[in-house]
Amino acid sequence: MDTATLGYKLVKKIKDEKFDVDKLHQYNLMIQLGIRDLQIAIVDSTNNRCLLLEDYILASVKSHQALRELLITLFEEHHLLMAGFWKSVRISIKNNKFCLIPSALFVKEALVDYLRLNSTYDPAREDIYYYKHIKSDAVCVFAVNRDISEWLKQLYPNAEVGFIHQSSALIEGVINFEKTNKKNTMYLYIDRFRLHIITLKNDKLEYYNQFAIKQFNDYIRYIMLVMKGLHKNQKTSDVVLWGYIGKQSPHYNEFYKFIKNISFGDRPKYLSYGYLFDEVQDHHFFDLYSIHLCD
Repeated sequence: MDTATLGYKLVKKIKDEKFDVDKLHQYNLMIQLGIRDLQIAIVDSTNNRCLLLEDYILASVKSHQALRELLITLFEEHHLLMAGFWKSVRISIKNNKFCLIPSALFVKEALVDYLRLNSTYDPAREDIYYYKHIKSDAVCVFAVNRDISEWLKQLYPNAEVGFIHQSSALIEGVINFEKTNKKNTMYLYIDRFRLHIITLKNDKLEYYNQFAIKQFNDYIRYIMLVMKGLHKNQKTSDVVLWGYIGKQSPHYNEFYKFIKNISFGDRPKYLSYGYLFDEVQDHHFFDLYSIHLCD
């Protein structure tokens, strides 16, 4: 059946030849869910080999109920997602309902107050989760639609199910990357609908924010705004780029006009990849891979 008629479209799939359906109990399932897209990766916990990657575009829906129904259809049609014997299931949520709190100021009883600093929260429909960063002195507080989170937890009663926010995966991934690369770099992640900007200082998180993008000029405007606020020089600062942008695309050439020291980030080295993953550009799916770092 054509997946497009079901309200979703599979745009990329890589399946390693070493994938073994009889070994699901030793595999970690990583799911990243946005309002209009979904990514899946499967990693063998015994050797950290990435065995499966899938990327879906979801039809535009007007409610969380409609999104849940669409996801139910996708999962039921999928040959693996309904299996319940994973070693662990990690789910990354892509939304703008989050807040980063310094660990020293974090009080678990104040989750609602933190979240309402910069987003709305509906206690009748949403649950609040938090994630303590491993490599950064920060706690991410974020909201997830209750119908969707409860449905996902019920799907995997025999596995360890954990929720994180996309921002946490990106931050952990950048900190890991900078250990073996240039310091004091600005990092960009180009998502399908958002721009993420991250900087570190003394190996600690200095800045993170995400920006809604409506037209290409918004990218340049937000990057220049953040550079100015952080006293970075667009002609001399190093900028590393990941995300949904081609190496020879007009968009990249436009970036280069404004930022001379811009380069594409590498694929994470804490995972291994078979030759079939050569089809995927190294700077794609950085946020999805980085879920692996978030325990």
